[in-house]
Amino acid sequence: MNGEKPNDYPVEFENVLARAVSRRSFIKAGTAVGATFYLGGVSSAVSAATRTEQPPSYTTLMGFNNIATSTADTITLPEGYSYELLVQWGDPILKDAPAFSVANTAADQLGQFGDNTDGMSMFHLPTATGVDENRAVFAVNSEYINREFMHTHKGENMSADDVKKEIYAHGVNIFEVERKNGKWQVVKDGRLNRRLHGDALDFELTGPVRGSDLVKTAADSSGTQVRGTLNNCGNGETPWGTYLTCEENFNGYFGAPEGTEMTDEQKAYGISTEGFGYNWWPTEERFNVAKHPNEPNRFGWVVEIDPMNPDSKALKRTAMGRFKHENAALTINKDGHAVAYMGDDERGEFIYKFVSKDKYIEGNRAHNMTLLEEGTLYAAKFNDDGTGEWLELTHGKNGLTAENGFPSQDYVLVYARIAARYLGATTMDRPEWVACHPSSPMVFCTLTNNRHRGVREEHPINAVNPRMNNNFGQIVRWMPMNRDHSSTKFAWDLYVLAGNPTVFEDEYAGSDNISKDNMFNSPDGLAFDADGRMWIQTDGNYSNQGDFAGHGNNQMLCADPVTGHIRRFLVGPQGCEVTGIAFSKDQRTAFVGIQHPTEGWPNTAKDGAPRSAVIAITKDDGGIIGA
Repeated sequence: MNGEKPNDYPVEFENVLARAVSRRSFIKAGTAVGATFYLGGVSSAVSAATRTEQPPSYTTLMGFNNIATSTADTITLPEGYSYELLVQWGDPILKDAPAFSVANTAADQLGQFGDNTDGMSMFHLPTATGVDENRAVFAVNSEYINREFMHTHKGENMSADDVKKEIYAHGVNIFEVERKNGKWQVVKDGRLNRRLHGDALDFELTGPVRGSDLVKTAADSSGTQVRGTLNNCGNGETPWGTYLTCEENFNGYFGAPEGTEMTDEQKAYGISTEGFGYNWWPTEERFNVAKHPNEPNRFGWVVEIDPMNPDSKALKRTAMGRFKHENAALTINKDGHAVAYMGDDERGEFIYKFVSKDKYIEGNRAHNMTLLEEGTLYAAKFNDDGTGEWLELTHGKNGLTAENGFPSQDYVLVYARIAARYLGATTMDRPEWVACHPSSPMVFCTLTNNRHRGVREEHPINAVNPRMNNNFGQIVRWMPMNRDHSSTKFAWDLYVLAGNPTVFEDEYAGSDNISKDNMFNSPDGLAFDADGRMWIQTDGNYSNQGDFAGHGNNQMLCADPVTGHIRRFLVGPQGCEVTGIAFSKDQRTAFVGIQHPTEGWPNTAKDGAPRSAVIAITKDDGGIIGA
């Protein structure tokens, strides 16, 4: 951002709490609140919560004009911005890997960039005096695959090699990049380049679940070594220079013969005989739950990776809990503890917080690399009066005892969902990305949608999830008590309710900071840049019809995290999700993921299939992105 930036936003716990408490006139205490109670009230409340007086220096936080929605099969950006492709599915990143072809084999895919890019981080390479602003290593997730595009036979008559190709197309891509003549490009055969895919032998369990009987299998009687990582969705990064990749919908890769009975614990995590229909289990036996019931317990973790050491193990951090992780937003608390906020991306699941046992020590990387091995896990309870509390998920506390069905701490962590539900944590509208403000203790989380809210008994509407059949989603903001991330108390408000004011006049129109010019649905990705701009990415309905008329394709917006002002910055091609974002150190390049585009983009006619990609966005005048 140009100009002087104050050290902090003028938002305190007491201010957030005061705004929340002022809403008691229309938010009743308790849980049995009907949807009609919120009609006409939510928008004004959110408006009050998001309109705070700003210092003059924040009036120029966003220096670009809002762009219109679009249904074009291309990338749309504000005037004065351009983009180029950095890397696409199937591009070679390891030595001797072939160029992309739909006919590529599993062996070919081993050395190529994976499918369906998602969360990503950029780590500039160190120099004797700091970092090299023109050289870096990227870590990029490949969440899942589109079978209909991955094989020449469109997924029919799958062979064992086809299955391996799909497994290899999952995971994490690590590769060097360099900027030449103002343009970033992949360094093929870079020393740090590697693929940590769905079958890699590079993963190790750490923390309280390591060695537990719940993670022991026929192939690993020690319960310590894991093959692969799957459904890597969002991400995080640490101040000691490691990458956090988050395993989300791992359940869908497992299956079993019809009639196999699942346990209550397996059902709580969506394990079934059908899975996603990939049917890996007949040729890859470890995915057969009937034969290997503990194999799913080895997935659903936050995984810490050292991108600077290609020989290092990737560490599955079990102290942070097992669920469908969207991302992990890590911050260092004022007392030195590492604190990570996480969402469980499923309708009716929870928001979590992890606080490390030990403290961060500046410059001591070896020590800091152990911080995520031990700590305390919490689940969030949002009260209707705008206060909240973190409920501790520790065996022996809060009723998490053997008498109540929780025999040990490893059980609590492997089945964190069951423990959080037992404690009465608040079921949420699909908690997705969490983001911590870079200079304030404010924390934000996207709640993307929930068609079950208020319909299913276990998904009652409440103040933080106020709409029945929530197709549009919202973003919740909270502030820890005393600006202390280790506190078990917080105050919260709703930063924005997404909606469509051209179709609705009630709460489905959205909050007062939503208009016909910046409307969107299903906020998903969320991140801050160094100057405090908040970037919102969507993964929603792009039909452009009915409730979503005028919304166009999925998009990326930029927001002032305090005033609530939101502008649309990017619209993606047809059918895609816009997901994952990283910035170069000088903030003059933004890298954004385009996941599962449809057949018109990019280069489908030439390549024979649409290819997910990471694009590099620059300002034509060489300026800072968004300023």
